[in-house]
This record gives sequence, C-alpha cells and structure tokens, in this order.
Amino acid sequence: MHRLKFFSFHYLKSTYHNHPKLPFCTQTPLQSAGPIACLLKTRSVIRFKGPDTVKFLQGLVTNDVRSLDHPQVAAENTITPNMPVAVAPPVYAAMLTPQGRFLYDFFLYRPGRSEERLDRTGSAPGPDSGELEIYADVDGSVVDELLATLKRYRLRSKVDIENLAEDFSCWQRFGGDLAEESPEESEVDSVGWGGTTDPSGVSSSQGNNFGWRWEKDPRLACLGYRGIFPSNATPPLVEADKETDEGNFLLWRLEKGVAEGSTEIAKGEAIPLEYNLVGLNAISFDKGCYIGQELIARTNHRGIIRKRLIPLRFLNDSGKEAEGKVAPGSEVIDADSQKKVGAVTTALGSRGLGLVRLEEAFKREGTLTIKGQEDVHVETIRPQWWPSEW
Repeated sequence: MHRLKFFSFHYLKSTYHNHPKLPFCTQTPLQSAGPIACLLKTRSVIRFKGPDTVKFLQGLVTNDVRSLDHPQVAAENTITPNMPVAVAPPVYAAMLTPQGRFLYDFFLYRPGRSEERLDRTGSAPGPDSGELEIYADVDGSVVDELLATLKRYRLRSKVDIENLAEDFSCWQRFGGDLAEESPEESEVDSVGWGGTTDPSGVSSSQGNNFGWRWEKDPRLACLGYRGIFPSNATPPLVEADKETDEGNFLLWRLEKGVAEGSTEIAKGEAIPLEYNLVGLNAISFDKGCYIGQELIARTNHRGIIRKRLIPLRFLNDSGKEAEGKVAPGSEVIDADSQKKVGAVTTALGSRGLGLVRLEEAFKREGTLTIKGQEDVHVETIRPQWWPSEW
C-alpha cells in the first residue's frame, strides 16, 4: 500500500480543537494529487436494529430517512455474485436540541439485505436476512454521550442501539476530479461485495459477510466517496490508490467550506441553517415533525440568514499564507471600523472556517483581520457549490 507523501510531510501542531496531530501540508495541491483515501479516525460507527428503526430515526433527525426502508432497484448485474439488486443511498442528517440547535451529525447507511443481493451463483437473490439494520457514521469524540442520548429518546421503540467502533471503520475517498469521472463511478459501484473473485474487491470481501461498498458522499459531489468497512479489511480501491492522513481530508473540507462533527459545528449552539446544512442535503422541509423542527421551519420561512459558515484563508502583511497563527474562537473584525463581523470556528495551518456576517464577508478585499493580530489578514472565499441566492 502506498501512503501519499507531499513536498514536506511534517507534524504540525494542530489549531483544530480536540483533533489529533496529523501529518499534512497546507501547500499540497490536493486537486492534482488524484483520488486519495483516508481512514477517518475521528469518526465511529453505531448500529440501529429492529422493526421500529426507521420510525425512531424519522422522528429524531432533520432528514427524511424513509428512503432507507425503500431501496431503489439497481442496474442489472450478471457478472459479480452478491452484488446488490436493490440499493438505498446513504442519508446525511443531524440531531438537534428542542430549541433547534445542532447536537450531532449522522451518515446513515443501510447495508443490502440478503434478499436484495444476488446469491453466489449470480442468478437469484439470497434468503431473507431478517430485521432491518441501519449503520451510522458519527463523531467519535461524543459517541458515548450520543448513545446515552439516543437511548433516552428510545422509550418503548423496538430498536437496539449498539456501538460497533471496534468492528467497523469509516473511510473517505476524495481529491482530483473524482466527482466528474464516470468510469471511476462505475468502478466504485462494482466492488466491495464479498463472495466473489473480483480482484479489485478481494480486500473488502475478506471477513465481510455484508457487502460494504463506497457510496457517493451524500453532501456534495466534490467531497468524493464515503463508506463504512470492516476494521479487519482494507476497503476496495485503496490498494491501487494513494492513502493519506485524515488531516488532508480536513484541509479538503475547509477549502470547500464544509464542517462536520460536534467540534466543528458547535454542539448545543450552532444554528443548522447558518452552517449551511440545507445546502449539504441534511435537512428535509417536507418530512414532518422531529426534535427542534420549529426553529428550522421558522428560520427557513423568513428566508433571512445573516451569517454563514465561510472558508477562510489567513495571510500575512506580504500576502503569503500565515501558518498556525490563528486559533478557533478568534474574532474576525473589520480593520476600518474595528467591529466584530464573525469568529473562526475551525483552523488548520493557514486555512479555516468562520461564521461571518454576509454583509461584511465579501464587501471588499483586505478589510478583515484577526482581533489582536492585526498582522494577520483574513480572506473569505465563496464556495462554488453555494446557490446563487446565498
């Protein structure tokens, strides 16, 4: 396995709160590095199982999860046994406080059941596997707290909730032009299902009785592919790919303006619409009631969002990137008026995310700086994926 090395791989003291030290280089041209993959050590896996699973989640999270109980018919497969004949795309969602503030995020996956996969002969679906299971990719730093919260809300619902952190791991595949490559897409869809002799899928088939595969990141195409895989096996395509460290995916997200987890999205404080969760496909306005829905519906109805999470770049007086100079929580101010216009929420190297007032964010270049660090200038970047009305 090849580990991707950059021009100057080094350990940098991370200014990202609660994030482990990760080898990375902010000067890395990730866009030209080609598809790369990383193990998401900051994420964990939990499982929901039982007849009330979908009903339980439907009343709890911001997105409509009913699609997980109604998989779509997949393209005909006559080559690779155990491939799915029905698939349910993953769902990204959040759990909120009753006051509508962010608590936790979830990537929800429904592994194919036996009756939805071809048998080993490739000619017919397998036997019924029983109860519905949904696996969730969640923030590992709050997994125990999350489990306790979910179990408080469970009441009499027939659903078991289990921590599978030791058995499964979360991975991301990103970089280059991965989102635009249709041949790559078909390649990703063709591997990861056990019980075959498909060389590109062998690594995931060993020790895997379910059939895990890479899925398109449900938030944005530019984020690539995401997946849950058994911890005792390497995901498909990683052998032929370049493996890198999670810090580079964090950097990739910062450049795109995408936060995830309960550290980057302030737990108990963040307003989901200000953190762009609508644009990240995490919120359904048609699904009905869920915890915290009232604030979300009211804010959306008003249509006024004065602050948004925005990608930031930190520069010195000469216009060069200022590495490691800014910490989360730093105030962003207008250099002319000295008024606060926002705050840095995440920082890594010379990049970051900030919750900034839109009126001042893109007013004119060179006017924003860090309070108490007037030699650090803040450049705001409008993400390409933002809708024009933002």
